[in-house]
Amino acid sequence: MDITIHTSFLPHDDPDASLVFYRDVLGFEVRSDVGHGKMRWITVGPAGQPDTSILLAPPAADPGMTEDERRTITEMMAKGTYGWILLATGNLNATFEKLRAGGAEVVQEPTDQPYGIRDCAFRDPAGNMVRIQEGR
Repeated sequence: MDITIHTSFLPHDDPDASLVFYRDVLGFEVRSDVGHGKMRWITVGPAGQPDTSILLAPPAADPGMTEDERRTITEMMAKGTYGWILLATGNLNATFEKLRAGGAEVVQEPTDQPYGIRDCAFRDPAGNMVRIQEGR
């Protein structure tokens, strides 16, 4: 079997703020941007990795979703417990400083974890946890 990860989903509640974070702060390429207002689906990905993307999407756009489900998703996003992603970099300290200088909300500074990796954490504008570990 030959399976790869093509696209992962992260919710957004402000497409313009998410675009600034992923494009301008993280340096990802914008692959597509469709829709308008808060109903925008934005696909971004790291330069040089055209086969790997993140779809930034409105979390409650499904017409089959109940109001209770929409409310739960909104509450979880506000607490930062709905979406997350794990990224890797060759230079964690430099990446951390670039994100902090770009105004990203720091959750954890670079830390040597007891399970053998060094990582840090931020929240994106929607509250999603973005953990970045140092690649080996």
